[in-house]
Amino acid sequence: MSKHAATPERPEPTPIPNPGRTLTVWEDGVQLDFTFADCMKYHGPGFPGGVAHAFAALGRALPELASRNPGGRLQRREIRVRTPFGGPGARDAFELVTRAVTGDRYAVLPELARPERGSTLARYVFELSTREASVTCVLRDDGIVADEFIELTGKPEKSPEELAHLEVLKLEMRDRILQRDPALVYDLEG
Repeated sequence: MSKHAATPERPEPTPIPNPGRTLTVWEDGVQLDFTFADCMKYHGPGFPGGVAHAFAALGRALPELASRNPGGRLQRREIRVRTPFGGPGARDAFELVTRAVTGDRYAVLPELARPERGSTLARYVFELSTREASVTCVLRDDGIVADEFIELTGKPEKSPEELAHLEVLKLEMRDRILQRDPALVYDLEG
């Protein structure tokens, strides 16, 4: 008998929208490019929506930070991330690209939430910074995150049908994010 909870039935994998989009950082003089597929391989199948949120936030913030950085190159291990969003998909994507978790430059801070935006949008805030600059990515209010998704994830006891539906909602959110340019997912402040 396994001690692990049953894993919900996952929907069949679907093609990733915009598979060629990359995130670029530098380490020890080497350019490192990461795709969404790279982030999913690192994270695993659990939270594709969270991975997509981090990928979009990075896609929005990294070019802006690079433009403010001497030489236009962002050093991977100088990027700091602060967010009220504690999801493992986002954390893993940020870790792969920036190594901020292992470098102790990643912080989940509930006080950064924006409750005035409502329960669906409040925690989708990502502050990325380097020594030279800081920007905050705030999720646009464009139906990217469905209220149903927030309600179902917050429900303590879920039926097998609800768990299966949650997996579908995760992929639908992933697709809504990845089908858009990051500037149409996250607004920048700072």
